[in-house]
Amino acid sequence: MRIGELSRRTGVSERMLRYYEQEGLLRPARTTSGYRDYGEGEVQTARRIRLLSASGLKIETIRILLPCMLDEPPRFEPCGAVRAALQQEVDKLDDKLRDLGESRQLVSGYLHSLEPTTSGNRGKAR
Repeated sequence: MRIGELSRRTGVSERMLRYYEQEGLLRPARTTSGYRDYGEGEVQTARRIRLLSASGLKIETIRILLPCMLDEPPRFEPCGAVRAALQQEVDKLDDKLRDLGESRQLVSGYLHSLEPTTSGNRGKAR
């Protein structure tokens, strides 16, 4: 199948499919005239990449996880680097959540400072 059909079947844009090929994640066969010829294996791989990407994983981590991914929803065989890669991603998410919590507290404080105070007009919006 051509790239347009693969895109329709997987919901992945043609541009992203080319990028995945450039990154070595997809390896379509080529016709004698040089056109990409995708098969069912690439359909499955593109869907898995999309699923992993939707989880917020970057291409470097997807490259580690993809060969160990067995099916959908994601189930992994215990490849050596899978646990470490997933733990690293969980740690990054924990850091982001902590940072977001701190940002929320700051913004909430700013909002609270706009509330009218009981002494005079100080703090009232005009």
